[in-house]
Amino acid sequence: MKKALFSPMIFAFLTLFILIIIPNSWVERIIPEQRVSEAATELNPFMFQGKYVQTKMLQDDRYLPIYGSSELARLDRFHPANYFVENDDGFTPFLIGRGGSISLIHFLNFAEHIDQLKGKKLVFILSPQWFKPHGADLSHFVPNFSILQGYDLAFNNKIDPEVKKMAIKRLLQFKPVKDDFMLTALYKAEISNNPSDKRKAALTRPFAYIYRSILEKKDLYYTLLGGIPRKRDISPKVQDKSWEELKHQANLIGKQDSTNNRFFIIDSKYNHIKHLVPSLKDTKIGASYGKSVEYLDFQLVLDLLKQSEAKPLFISVPVNGTWYDYTGFPKQGRTAYYKRIKQQIEAHGFPIADFSDHEYDPYFMKDTIHIGWKGWVYVDKAIKDFYDAN
Repeated sequence: MKKALFSPMIFAFLTLFILIIIPNSWVERIIPEQRVSEAATELNPFMFQGKYVQTKMLQDDRYLPIYGSSELARLDRFHPANYFVENDDGFTPFLIGRGGSISLIHFLNFAEHIDQLKGKKLVFILSPQWFKPHGADLSHFVPNFSILQGYDLAFNNKIDPEVKKMAIKRLLQFKPVKDDFMLTALYKAEISNNPSDKRKAALTRPFAYIYRSILEKKDLYYTLLGGIPRKRDISPKVQDKSWEELKHQANLIGKQDSTNNRFFIIDSKYNHIKHLVPSLKDTKIGASYGKSVEYLDFQLVLDLLKQSEAKPLFISVPVNGTWYDYTGFPKQGRTAYYKRIKQQIEAHGFPIADFSDHEYDPYFMKDTIHIGWKGWVYVDKAIKDFYDAN
């Protein structure tokens, strides 16, 4: 009986041991060549939180990485990942982000790949709703936090020390980091002058290094297994059309898909919230995106991209003005964000495609906060102009 019980356990242990000791180079040899191209639109969290796929992507000039959050999953025909399939402009968009991918998450990702960012063009889509007064909460941070990237930050000596210290202080405010005693020990030693913290980190470092190696191996195996393709709307109807023709087409589709409300929200989304709509009227009076800890987190992103000599284009997306007016969210509270974020970006010499004047433009947004049919047309043009510029 004991033999029958322990045999599977011993087999499982041996299998795990073998998987761990296999050299990384062996695993990399059997990862399919098309894995990177497949990952470009999968929006696979394992890819966001790993390093292998993104490293390969950043080394390949064919890809233009687009960083953002939940709007990236709205894969209609005007979405960059679909539009640039039908209109080959010499690059393939590579989508990085999902709901809750706020500045601090992107900072960790950029820090992971700082060596590959020099001279690399990339697009970064901002979302106003990130900039709530207290910034990201645990429900957004936890599913997006990468343990591997967290450990790599601890071992990363290429980042400006002051930027690294500020990032660590922020990360130590989040439970997944505080609950990891090895990571906490490494982080505290970075920002503390206490000899006890330094000794604790010195003792922890060898074990943390081994753990990080295991996480890197895990990333390779996830890459080998691959992800699940997403349903896309790749349509020849957007091929070789002028921007005005595309806007007209987007208006028609938006009008067709948004028929049951006055907020220009897609019917399928409005059907989920219409029972709540009366209770949401004037619930946001006094709200503002003008003051938020998120601005400090976003500053970390800007500082790191500046240090890495990357070439980013920032996209400033508006909110749905009609909906925000209904909820009582003050116009001033939105304008304060648009102005502040623009000034923050331009202070670093980076370009920004500012669409804040499209709050009331029908079908620019697909719902209350996500960019929609016509909005993607404007974004596509901004991306093409950016990519074609020297």
